[in-house]
This record gives sequence, C-alpha cells and structure tokens, in this order.
Amino acid sequence: MENIMKTYRSYRLSLGWQILIGLVLGIVLGSIFYQNKIAITAMQNIGNMFIGLIQMIVLPIVVSCLTVGIANMGDIKKLGRVGGKTILYFEIMTTIAIALGLLVGNIFHPGDFIDIHQLHSTDISQYVSSAKSAKDSGIWATLMGIIPTNFFKSLAEGDMMPIIFFSVFFGLGTAAIGKQGQVIIDFLDAVSQVMFRVTNWVMHTAPIGVCALIGVTIAQMGLSALAPLGYFIVLAYGTMALFIVVFMGLAARMFGFHLKDLLYVIKDEAVLAFSTASSEAALPRLIDKMDKFGVSQGIVSFVIPTGYTFNLDGSAIYQSLAALFLAQAYHIHLSLGQQITLLVVLMITSKGMAGVPGASFVVLLATVSTIGVPMSGLTFIAGIDRLVDMGRTAVNVVGNSLATVIIGKSEHEFSEEKSQAYLAKLREASAK
Repeated sequence: MENIMKTYRSYRLSLGWQILIGLVLGIVLGSIFYQNKIAITAMQNIGNMFIGLIQMIVLPIVVSCLTVGIANMGDIKKLGRVGGKTILYFEIMTTIAIALGLLVGNIFHPGDFIDIHQLHSTDISQYVSSAKSAKDSGIWATLMGIIPTNFFKSLAEGDMMPIIFFSVFFGLGTAAIGKQGQVIIDFLDAVSQVMFRVTNWVMHTAPIGVCALIGVTIAQMGLSALAPLGYFIVLAYGTMALFIVVFMGLAARMFGFHLKDLLYVIKDEAVLAFSTASSEAALPRLIDKMDKFGVSQGIVSFVIPTGYTFNLDGSAIYQSLAALFLAQAYHIHLSLGQQITLLVVLMITSKGMAGVPGASFVVLLATVSTIGVPMSGLTFIAGIDRLVDMGRTAVNVVGNSLATVIIGKSEHEFSEEKSQAYLAKLREASAK
C-alpha cells in the first residue's frame, strides 16, 4: 500500500496540467451543452463559487503582506523612491503596449477583412453605465477615490487602491512606534501564513472552476461564433506573445536576468490566470512565489497589488488593437495625430477604470467615441471579449511578476542565491 501511495505521488499531475485538462474538458462540455440553460446556470454558479473563494483570500493576503512589508521597510524616503520607480516603469511599459497594439493594427488591418453588418451583436448594457460614470468622473475623482474615507467599506467593496493606500500608511505607522509595533507585525505575518495555507487548499478546486468558467463561455456563444472574428483573435494573441518575448525579454535582460526563468517559476499562475480570465485568481500564489524567488517581501507586497491597477499590459494591447479594428471595420481613417490622441486617451482612461468589472471593455466603451466609432460597434466584439480576456489576463500577470523582479533588482533587494535555489527546487520537483 505504501509503495502504491509513493507511485501515486510520483505521477501526480502538477497544478498547471490539471488546469489545462480542466480547460479542455470545459471546451468539450460547453460544446455538448450549447445553449442548454440548465447546464449554463450550473457551470456559471460553479465558476462563480471558485472566483468567490479566490476573492475571499486576496484582500487578507494583500493587507497583511503589504503592512508587514512596509513596516519592515520602515523608511518613508525609500518607499517614495520605490513608489516613483514602480509607477514610472508601469507607465513606460503600458505606453509601449498601447503603441504596439496600434502599430500591429496599422500593419495588418484586421478590420478590413470583415463585414461589420454580418456579425452577431451581443448585449453590452451591463458595461454602458460603468463606462458613462467612469467617463464623467474624471481624473480628480479617480485620485480622490484612492483615499479611503472608510477603510472597512473599501474592504467590503474590494476596492484595491484605497486598501493599498491605507496599508502603506498603517505599515509606516507600525514601524514608527518601534518595539510596540512588533506585536502587529507578528500577528499580520501569522495571518499571511494562514492565508497562504488556505490558498493551497483553494487551488485544489482550480481545475473544476476553470472547467466551469470555460464551459459556460463556449455553451453561451458556441465555437461557430469565433470564425468571423478569428483573424482578430489570432492577431491579438500574436501581438501579446510578441510583447512578452521582445519587450519584456529586453526589460529582463537590461536588469541582468532571463525572462524564461521567471516564466518557469510562474507558469502555473499564468495558466490559471489564462483559464479563469481573472488576475485575482493568481495573486495570492504570485505574492508567495515572488518572495520565494528572491524579491524582498516589501517590494513584492507593494508592486504586485499596485500593478493590478496600473500595469495592465495585456489589456493595453487589446484596447488599442480593438479600437483600431473597429475604426477600420467602419471605414474610419485615423490620421497619425488622431492615433496619438487615442494613445493618450487610453493611457489616462485605463488608469481611471482599473477595478471596474470588465475594465478593458469599459475602457473601450469610454474611448471609441473619441475616434468616431459608434458605441453599438462594440456589441459585435463583446461575444469574443472573454476569449481575448484570457490572453490579456495572462500577460498582465507576467508583466506584474516581471515588474516585481525589476524593481527588486533596482533596489538591490533581489537575492540571486535564493532565486537560483528556488529554481533548482522547482526543476527537481518537476523532474520527479
């Protein structure tokens, strides 16, 4: 019996493979139960339960890790320097991502190959009100929204930036009171360890959640709906792959490490983010892994949650490419000046809408009117939004992981020995 258990443990599939199997099963089930309302409701609820489990553990991890990390950092000047570097890096990378999406759209003209009037439209009313309110709020309302007038209300609503803002100040205050603050640090450190253990339990349900989430998408729209927009989907994924290999690869090389090592470490989290189309699904394990990979806890716990608002590279590529795609489909010629304006508008709008449900699609709704595309045009790509969302979410996760290592290296808070030891441990476990 003992030998059988050893054999089972030796051949047990990794989380990444389990999720991929769940992905395939979801496609099969979605095809079998196409337009079956009972199956769609069941899969939708199972998928929502998994996302709910993830959301349950995200905020306690962010608050505990960020507070402890900032308290250990303890220096407001250093925090300001790290914060400035982080925001600057995020802005540079997202601007490159938007520009790349526009460049690819101008070269390959995806909108020229379809007849917009033959596409099937999808209801987008759920996004319209969000886009209108976000558009009307402006930059000042966004900045004011970062300051939590009621921290517990922000926690209840899952509003990430006010939570980060409070946790940073709470961590600095904890460091400022010296030995008395050690009780708080020890308590929150224990909380984070407990939540990471809970995360490992929750991840056992990931293949089921992935299967349900993919299944409901395919069951609602059907595989045949992909055909007319297939070229746009392939182009979007190709552009995202190019961004990872070339631009993220160059950024990694500039700071003295190989992107392939990072991708090897976070491959399961990237697959999870891809399968669920949810960055939150990967966040708890990502924080844990980046710490084990050699980046100091203070850098990890600040950069990754902040990146979920300011560093959405995959979303930036999709937004610029989709905006140009729709303009071409409606035969609207955009001059160089108009495209530069579009780039600036996307840079500003995307920062103001992070955290809004369906944020990438909401950004498009609020942006396309500036280039003359009717809002109704987005109903034609709404159906495939989730399929592209899977890719852009995975890119966002990779981008935030890369940012963590780069900021850690720039602050000399990246342990090469710890990094190599963790890589060796993962490779040994994979070989077994």
